[in-house]
Amino acid sequence: MSPPAKRTARHRATREAVARTSRVADAREAARSLDTRAEERPPRAPGDRDPFTGELRKREILPLLVLHFMSEGPSYGNALIERIDAVTAGVLHVNPNTMYPLLRQLEARGLVEGQWEHPERRSRRYYSLTAEGRKEYRRLVKEVRPFLDSIARSIDEIVAEVYGEEPG
Repeated sequence: MSPPAKRTARHRATREAVARTSRVADAREAARSLDTRAEERPPRAPGDRDPFTGELRKREILPLLVLHFMSEGPSYGNALIERIDAVTAGVLHVNPNTMYPLLRQLEARGLVEGQWEHPERRSRRYYSLTAEGRKEYRRLVKEVRPFLDSIARSIDEIVAEVYGEEPG
């Protein structure tokens, strides 16, 4: 399979997984509307609004996606935010207060290198992978896959249980 075909297949698989996730999110919201005891529960701590995406962030999914998109060429923060939003259909929402500190952290670790679009004034800062960043990207690709597979299996099982559909 050629690289563009692989990328298309990978994007299709991602979109299908996100669509399945969205159905589960809709079901979760419906279940919440039936819960009359919700007001009795203590409020969640800040940053603990969604256990699903919270776990995605903890498991290095965000750095993986950032490095992945940079492996295709230099990019800047807002473009990365838009691409992550598009590929996850908004399930993993990233705002500038999350993205820019992450980019600075990756730059401080020597994984990416930033260059101002117009060095004479502050403008867009384009980031590109360094050799060390490519190594980290390859490591994350291997390390994170089992976690993503487990999420996909869990979502399939939830959908099968709730909607009576076969997993897969």
